[in-house]
Amino acid sequence: MMKNYENGSVVLGTVTGIEDYGIFIKLDKFNSGLIHISEIGNHYIKDLHNYVNIGELIRVRIVEKNQDGTYKLSIKNVDYRITKRHGSKIVETESGFKNLALHLSYWIDKELSLSKK
Repeated sequence: MMKNYENGSVVLGTVTGIEDYGIFIKLDKFNSGLIHISEIGNHYIKDLHNYVNIGELIRVRIVEKNQDGTYKLSIKNVDYRITKRHGSKIVETESGFKNLALHLSYWIDKELSLSKK
């Protein structure tokens, strides 16, 4: 089933191509679109490769649907990068899982007694 995207909505898409004039995006199995270079930002854009990579999943704004069924897209004023949260690295201690093992039966018994109430 083909999805119809509403103008102004922000959706996820995958970068499938980068040309001097814009970035090609696959929105889903049936829909695709183009982010024209003028829809990247309000400043001079020298190289689109500085903004996205092929295969990258980004957020795009639907500008409008073209007559051929493709979409005009934009990343102006959109936090388009999907970033992964980088928390602190977990470092194993010398005791390893011993502390968990010591308390596990207590925690299980406690939860079982609370669930019976």
